[in-house]
Amino acid sequence: MAKLPEEAGVVVVGGGVIGTSCAFHLAEAGVDVLLLERGALGAGSTAKAAGGVRSSFTSRVNIELGLRGLAEFERFPARFGQEIDFRRDGYLYLITDPADLPRFEAGVALQNSFGVASRVVEPAEAKQHNPLISVDGVHAAVWSPGDGRATPDAVVQGYARAARALGATLCTGVEVDGIERDGDRIRAVRTTAGVVRTGVVLCAAGAWSARIGALAGCPLPVRPERRQVVFTGPVPGRPDSVPLTVEMPSAFYLHPEGDGLALSFPGTPEADFDTRYEPGEWLPALAELVERRAPSVLDAGIRAAWAGLYEMTPDRNQVVGEAAGVSRFLYATGFSGHGFQMGPAVGEVMRDLYLGRAPSIDVSTLDVRRFDGGGTGGGEHNIV
Repeated sequence: MAKLPEEAGVVVVGGGVIGTSCAFHLAEAGVDVLLLERGALGAGSTAKAAGGVRSSFTSRVNIELGLRGLAEFERFPARFGQEIDFRRDGYLYLITDPADLPRFEAGVALQNSFGVASRVVEPAEAKQHNPLISVDGVHAAVWSPGDGRATPDAVVQGYARAARALGATLCTGVEVDGIERDGDRIRAVRTTAGVVRTGVVLCAAGAWSARIGALAGCPLPVRPERRQVVFTGPVPGRPDSVPLTVEMPSAFYLHPEGDGLALSFPGTPEADFDTRYEPGEWLPALAELVERRAPSVLDAGIRAAWAGLYEMTPDRNQVVGEAAGVSRFLYATGFSGHGFQMGPAVGEVMRDLYLGRAPSIDVSTLDVRRFDGGGTGGGEHNIV
């Protein structure tokens, strides 16, 4: 672990892809950065992310953030000297309820206006893109060929190494247990390893962000949501290229993992920090979905399984911005399952907010104040 400095220009709390991207982009701009992570880098939600990277969202800001992520991951090895296994195998959404089709069609129209090559396709074409699936009961599908996947841990390591090379200090095994203020101004951060003087805190603590917000006096409506995933053994006849496939509205998904597949669906998510895998009623429900949508996978068996945490907000959209009542507390959290792919763009956005300049992507709709009054936010709920 790096030695804890006595002072820092900005303290980033959280060492996942959001935190390390912020640390890198701030350090690249010449900012004195200290990143604090209570565990190991990337050991929180990032460690168990599916690694999907897409532009197939249904709001302007998320499409722009996704496109920026795709562009960054495309050139990541050349820029950071780190291989991240980025592949554009596409995203495939299977629509089983005809009433959902207009929303997806509107989303495709918006994506197309930003140059995204997504389109609505017939079930027969959907099966051509993913031969492993059954299209029984599928009304239509959305095919987004430019989307893909990468390896989250490799991205974290690439950002972390580059941030350190630019002078940033990254400390692991250090937990934040207090934020000292003088009126509305931040003066220091208390940690399990000592006190660091600073005037700026950037919260990138994922599912644990509500606690950091409370310490700063800036409520962040972020809660953990437990999700489980199983990994199959080898799948005979599996094509080399398989898109990340999502059935709606069940949100059952599958994507390649090694020589098998990763399989999951939300079920009835629990709002706690328990990351123990518990098959319970969830696994039989998953097996029913697999039997219906990808029956050829059933014989592959389960090789491994785990549970991880989503960081959810009431409208399933992230909170990104700077606190109104605390000077200077910045936040980038609550990504509701989409944080990995938005890491590159969010690092740039937070750098610009810190420097007091307008970001190239307008994130004003993601300000936490959209929840003032106890509502569910002013933005559109994410479909997926």
